[in-house]
Amino acid sequence: MVHAIITGTGSALPPRRVANDELATRLDTSNAWIRERTGIAARRIADPGTTTGDLATEAAARALEAAGLEASAIDLVVLATATPDRTFPATAARVQARLGITRGPAFDIAAVCSGFVYALTVADSLLRSGQGSRALVIGAETFSRLLDWDDRATAVLFGDGAGAVVLEARETPAGASPRGILAARLHADGRHEELLYVDGGPGSTGTVGKLRMAGREVFRHAVHNLAGVVDELLAATGLPIAAIDWVIPHQANLRIIEATARKLGLPMTRVVVTVDEHANTSAASVPLALDAAVRDGRIRPGDLCLLEAMGGGFTWGALLLRM
Repeated sequence: MVHAIITGTGSALPPRRVANDELATRLDTSNAWIRERTGIAARRIADPGTTTGDLATEAAARALEAAGLEASAIDLVVLATATPDRTFPATAARVQARLGITRGPAFDIAAVCSGFVYALTVADSLLRSGQGSRALVIGAETFSRLLDWDDRATAVLFGDGAGAVVLEARETPAGASPRGILAARLHADGRHEELLYVDGGPGSTGTVGKLRMAGREVFRHAVHNLAGVVDELLAATGLPIAAIDWVIPHQANLRIIEATARKLGLPMTRVVVTVDEHANTSAASVPLALDAAVRDGRIRPGDLCLLEAMGGGFTWGALLLRM
């Protein structure tokens, strides 16, 4: 069988680090309040001249370097984002051009915080169907552009950044244990749109929008949905939860991450956490966390990893991959 294997990871963060104390000078909040409720200590904020495409291109270049590949080897670019550079063309096509890739499809996926899991699943399907041999899959956001900086309930939660992986289709020899993406499950339920959304933006409304969120309701749905999709994935593969070496969750809020781990019966020592320094970077959060854990040596070849995320829509999903 053919499986899509991750051969390189990369990330990009804006240089400007905004700590909680800086936000407390403009909002009715404090470092202690933010840390207690979210686990966030700081976030990165892009300069006005930096776009989602800039961060995506930088992360993709680092993933290519880690994979030992030139950009010309890539057949497919899939970019997950809720903050594209333009209404069109797709930011993926702009990244493709900047990297010098001249063949294959390039398109964006809009599933907000679940976007990278969605994008990996789509790229895996395309590679396994013979649409190419290698793909760049990117999650990139400049979410700070969507924030109402007078709303302390949301302004403290988000940051900017990008993460990327190189996927390569490889055949698994007979009798060998497969590597790469083993299984994935995706979901959406649009009935809950009003709990997490942007009240405008480019497109049919012709308005400028800001992020709005009903935090407690989102928390409740997140823990329930994420635990459920993980159970579904384990049932489909026949693997026990004890077989998972690492969980790389969407970095929305430390309390959500901890509550989901408890519901699954997983110790936090097996969960990759970067929300303290990155905050919630939407579609970028999972690949940023993955790259951090690969580069510091926690995740090693052969490790079984669970990636999971939930975002506005609601959308949610999970996948299992063996590094």
